Amino acid sequence: MANICEDCVSYDYDEELESFVCTMDLDEDEMERFLKGTNTACPFYRPGGDYKTAARQ
Repeated sequence: MANICEDCVSYDYDEELESFVCTMDLDEDEMERFLKGTNTACPFYRPGGDYKTAARQ
């Protein structure tokens, strides 16, 4: 799932946590599936723009 998240619009760097996090407002069940990695395809995935993707590298 991490591969999918890396180029998603909702995957941003959190300076407090010093890591990338999903910024979607997930409910409890969705967050559990996200953390366990049981989703085969994220329903919230939106590809990021070239600039946003390049900014992470």
